[in-house]
Amino acid sequence: MKKIIALLLVLAMALSLVACGAKSEPAATEAPKAEAPKAEAPAAEPVTIKVAAIETAYGSQVWADVAAAFEAETGIKVELTTDKNLEDVLTGPMQNGEFPDVVHLATGRPAGLTEQLVKANALHPLTNTLSLTIPGETVKVSEKIAGGFTDNNIVAPYGDGVTYMAPMFYSPCGLFYNAKLFEEKGWEVPTTWDEMWALGDLAAAEGIALFTYPTAGYYDAFMFALMNAIGGPEFFNAVTTYQEGAWDSEDGKALLNILDKLASYTHASTPAQANNQDFTKNQLMVMTNDALFMPNGTWITGEMAGALETLENEFAWGMTAVPAAGEAPYSFCWFEQAWIPAGAEHIAEAEQFVAFLYSDKAAEIFASAGAMQPILGIADMLEGENVMFYSIYDNGAKAAMGGFAAFGEIPGVDVSGTFFAPIDSLVAGTITIDDYAELVKTNSALMAAAKLG
Repeated sequence: MKKIIALLLVLAMALSLVACGAKSEPAATEAPKAEAPKAEAPAAEPVTIKVAAIETAYGSQVWADVAAAFEAETGIKVELTTDKNLEDVLTGPMQNGEFPDVVHLATGRPAGLTEQLVKANALHPLTNTLSLTIPGETVKVSEKIAGGFTDNNIVAPYGDGVTYMAPMFYSPCGLFYNAKLFEEKGWEVPTTWDEMWALGDLAAAEGIALFTYPTAGYYDAFMFALMNAIGGPEFFNAVTTYQEGAWDSEDGKALLNILDKLASYTHASTPAQANNQDFTKNQLMVMTNDALFMPNGTWITGEMAGALETLENEFAWGMTAVPAAGEAPYSFCWFEQAWIPAGAEHIAEAEQFVAFLYSDKAAEIFASAGAMQPILGIADMLEGENVMFYSIYDNGAKAAMGGFAAFGEIPGVDVSGTFFAPIDSLVAGTITIDDYAELVKTNSALMAAAKLG
C-alpha cells in the first residue's frame, strides 16, 4: 500500500513538472505575445462593525452621533442597533451564533444577559483595548479612564486582574430627597443612622414616611454603600465574595438590624408599587413629600422631569450619601458597561470603537445628553444639578464600587432573588429579618461553592 501511495506522489510531481515546463517554454516559432494589461485589484470594502446599545433615558441619538464621529475618524462603518429591550433583540441571534461586535448593556438588569455571558466566559478580554491609543488622540485608553474603574469585580469578574468590560456612564448613587422641604422645615440631612431614625420619628409625626424605594432592585447600590458604611471595603468584600460567617459577624448583624429597622420606616404602599410599571409612583412620593428619602442615581432627574414641571416651586433635588454606621458615609458609584463578545467577527475594529468611546469627541456627545463617563477631567463639562451630584465625593463621602462575585449556574438561585427582591416581603411583613438572614446565608454558601475564578 505504501508503495502505491509513493508511486502516486511521484506521478503527481512528475505531471506538475511537465505542466510547468509546457507553460514556461513556448515554441520557438511562436511570436511573442503582448502582455495583457493587468487589472487593478478591486478596492477593499470598508469593514462594517455591528454595535448594539441599550436605549435608556439618554436616548439613542447620542449613539448615532458617536457612531458617525467614529466613522469619520477611522473609516470603519457602523451598523447600529438601539432598543429599550435590547436583550430581546440579541438573545435569539446570539443563540444561533450571530454576535454583535460591540455591546453596551450593563449588568444588574432583570434579564441578566451580560451576566450570562460572564458565566459562560464568552467575553473578549480588553487588555489590548486598554493599551490602544484613542483614535484621533495621542493618549492611551488606560491613561484616560479614572482610577478604580478597570480593576473592580464587575469589569474584572474572574479575580484574575483581567478587564473584560469597559466602564461607561457612571452615576454616583445615594439617597435623594426634596431639598426645599428640608429648607422649609429647618431639618438637617442625617449623617449617621441615629440621626436618621430621629428624623424618621419627627417626620412620622407629620405623616411623612422616612423611606421608600422605586423597586427592590434599587437596594443594590444602597446596600453596597451601606456595607461599606458599616464595615468598610473588607466587610463589603466578605459579603460579596460569599465568605463564610460574613452575615454572622458583628458587621453582618449591624447590617441586618438596619435593614429590619428601615423596613418599619418605609412607606406602606412601596412594595405594591415596586414593579416595572408603577415604580415612578414610589419616586413621586419623595417629590410630593409622602416620603423623605429614596435610593437612586443621577438618572432620576431625567426620569421625573415631567413631574418636576408641575412641582417646580415646591421641589428641588437633593442627594446625600448613605449615613455612616461605623466607617464613613458612602456613595455607591454605579456604572454601565460596554463589551466585546468573544464570538464577534471584527475584534480589532471593535477594539478601536471601544477605544473611541473615551475620546474627547465621544465624551462631549455623551455629556450633552447627561451621560457622564469615568474620564479624567470630566467635571469640566458639568453644570447645573450635575455639579451637586458629581461633587458628592468632594463633600466627605467615600466611593463604593463593585458587586457580587460571578458564580456558575445554580438552579433557582440568583443575586437579585437572594439579596434584594425579598426586601418587598420584609417591608410588607410577610417575612421576618430572621427569614431573610437564613435565605442569604443559605444561598451565599451555594454561591461560594459555584464562584468563578
